[in-house]
Amino acid sequence: DYHRFDYLLRTNQLILPISNVNTMTSDTEDKAKVQESAVSAENLKENLGKAAELAQVVAKPAIQFATFAFPYVVAFCRTAHSIYVKLPHDETEFLIGAIFCFFGGIYPTLFAAIIAAEHGGRQTLMEAISALTEEATKIVEASKKDDELDEDGDGTKDVDQITGKELLMRKAKLVMVKMNPDKVNDAMASMYKVWLSVAAVLTVQFARTIAVALSIADFIKKPVDHYIAPVIQAATPDEYDKWVPVMLGWLAKSIAMSIAWYIEAIRSAFTSALKGGLMMSRALMKIARKKGLTFVPEKEEDTNLDEITSYVFAGLGFYFQFKLGFDISFPFNIILAPFELAEYWIRWTITTKAA
Repeated sequence: DYHRFDYLLRTNQLILPISNVNTMTSDTEDKAKVQESAVSAENLKENLGKAAELAQVVAKPAIQFATFAFPYVVAFCRTAHSIYVKLPHDETEFLIGAIFCFFGGIYPTLFAAIIAAEHGGRQTLMEAISALTEEATKIVEASKKDDELDEDGDGTKDVDQITGKELLMRKAKLVMVKMNPDKVNDAMASMYKVWLSVAAVLTVQFARTIAVALSIADFIKKPVDHYIAPVIQAATPDEYDKWVPVMLGWLAKSIAMSIAWYIEAIRSAFTSALKGGLMMSRALMKIARKKGLTFVPEKEEDTNLDEITSYVFAGLGFYFQFKLGFDISFPFNIILAPFELAEYWIRWTITTKAA
């Protein structure tokens, strides 16, 4: 028996049991998966290393820009607020009406969020923003002083003699030392609570638009998965295949949101133009009476002048937004970049939240 077994083994005539073959195949597959995981981990480590190197390169100019620009931003906001609170009531109402009339369709969710916050915790939000501004100002001032230090006395500032990584660690330590964590935590918690109430209001207010966006996204996603996904996966390295469905899902949602919110922008532009135009006309009548124009009636109920004037303002406001394509063009989109980012972030948040 031993000699026969040895003969069959040497002449490749020995048939192994199926279970042994399956075990060998399974072991091979497991080893392949382990190797693939190791390669993916190595690629991830390499990508993270490149990201860290990039962060170190941009750290110094980014910190310098932030410390330079932040005081001016804070000063501008405070000056604008002080001017706003000093304006007479009627002039303020005219200004707010003009904003709604000429920009209501461009920033519909942002304006709706401001109105919702007005009734759902504006004072709390302002106190939280003020607290965060104080902490940020304190850190910026400390960072400026830190930038001027020359502790070794060689005539060169210490921050100019260290690498980007060391600068990041130095500034992170400064933030940890100078920041009041309890104050920042309370402010962030207050802002989050206000945002939850605002998001709930916006989800209800724009429920129809959100439903349209989700329906369009589902409609787009099926042909995208059927026709586009296989092509992209074929051109994508195997270790990144898992990202293809996710990225295409984001793309489908982005396209759907653009279509649905463009329709909403048209509707909001029309309604806000009417609302803002009426606010402008009535505020203008009050200002005219204060200036001594006697032909303007004392009571709005006694005349149609306010409605007629509001139609003129509304027509101009809607036409203005229509010519802009319900979007701000260059260079004003750079100036109004914070409003643009806030608008699109709110749209994305309330749409994906309802998905």
